[in-house]
Amino acid sequence: MDPIVQSKPQVLTWLTCDGVHIDPATGKHTILGVFSNIRGRNFPLTHPFMVWFLTLCDVPKGEHTIRISMGVDPTNLKPLIERAFQSQGPLQRINLINEVRNLSFPTPGDYGIMIEIDDEPLLATNLQVSQ
Repeated sequence: MDPIVQSKPQVLTWLTCDGVHIDPATGKHTILGVFSNIRGRNFPLTHPFMVWFLTLCDVPKGEHTIRISMGVDPTNLKPLIERAFQSQGPLQRINLINEVRNLSFPTPGDYGIMIEIDDEPLLATNLQVSQ
């Protein structure tokens, strides 16, 4: 008998946007105002509200923890979001809506973002903040 091969969770979608509307009748997600950078005139800059939208797959059945960290120094990222979520099994596509309020950017630059599931890194990306 072959051993069971368990795959690692995968990020299918990573979007920074203004909001996500879920249609109550169909469950469909409408993504509002996708953006990939932030511009400001004065620093420190505080961005009042954004959503980090993720779609995951290959997540084993059960309860898991997502952590999203950010910072200018990739060796010293600060956790911004840490929360539990459920998976029905690896074939399920899981949409996670993460609201981020009053995020402060002390200076312009590339801010690194790390996404982890159960302490395992899945995606390293960045958000550019410019003047």
